[in-house]
This record gives sequence, structure tokens and C-alpha cells, in this order.
Amino acid sequence: MMDAETVLSGYFAVEALEVVVTHGRVVADLSLAIGRCLALPDADLCFIEEAAMLHDIGICRVEAAEIGLHGMHPYIMHGILGREILEAEGLPRHALVCERHIGVGLTVSDIVSQRLPLPQRDMIPHTLPEEIICFADLFFSKKPGRLERRKPVGKVRAKLAGFGSDKIQIFDSWLGRFGAAL
Repeated sequence: MMDAETVLSGYFAVEALEVVVTHGRVVADLSLAIGRCLALPDADLCFIEEAAMLHDIGICRVEAAEIGLHGMHPYIMHGILGREILEAEGLPRHALVCERHIGVGLTVSDIVSQRLPLPQRDMIPHTLPEEIICFADLFFSKKPGRLERRKPVGKVRAKLAGFGSDKIQIFDSWLGRFGAAL
């Protein structure tokens, strides 16, 4: 098993590292609980844990002053930046989790209509591990003081509602499949 914290420590100073590791751990714990409820094999659980720990590695290159990050890119780019980093680290499957975990996934239509500074391609979860991690991530913030506090379902739904009813439908589908672990 790869040591995700060692990988992360190569990209973050201490303050931001603590935030990213704590956030990754709570997302990993919920993702693993979901995976166990679904009786996934150990190999899948191992991948889920690693990928959940690494899913936000791209924030090392964005501007997020509240957690001590002063990169050159807007926060919305952290998924594609994470993909670049993990591909360079030789972790292509983990890299796809980075790119595909934003919200419930981003479509070309989302990118164009919101004028996001992202490549015009679908960045939506394709695999069960990607869906699980994406779902689990919705419940946790990277705001210091709130890192381990799970958001209630209603709050997650309300935030997604601002991006369209299709996003709520995806979330509700995942809630039906994964919600027993909440």
C-alpha cells in the first residue's frame, strides 16, 4: 500500500498539510464505510483509501489563503491540477479521482455555461470508487475548525441545488446507494 501522507507531504507546508490530511482522512473513512457496506473487495478498499487521501492534492497549486495556500490558480482548477500531479507520481487511477471529484462531477455543459477555467471535457465519476469518494467528499469542508464535522444531507442538497436539478438527481441516486453508511 502506498503511503498517501508521504506523497502529500512533498507538496504542502505544515499548516496546509494538516488540513489536507485531516480532510482526506474523514473523506477516506466515510468512503471506506460505504465500501464495506457494499462488501467491496479489499483491493478496492485499499484503492479507495489511497485515492480519498489524495483527492485534493491539487490544492497545493491554488489560491486558498484561509488554509495558507497561495498558488497561481483558482480553486476550481484543483481537480485537473491534482490529476497532473498524480500522473507525474505514476498514479493514473488516483489522478482520475482528482479530476472527477468536483461537486458530483462537471460536464462540458457545466464548464461552458459557468465559464470555468477548465478544459472542455466531461469530468464526471465513471467508476464506483470515484462515485463513492465524490459522494463522501460532499459532506466535509476544508475550513479549519470544521474539518471533521459532517454536513447534514439537507445542507449538501441545498448547496448542489444552486448548480441545477440534475446535480440533485445524481446526489439523490448516490444517497440511495450509499446512504446506509451515513
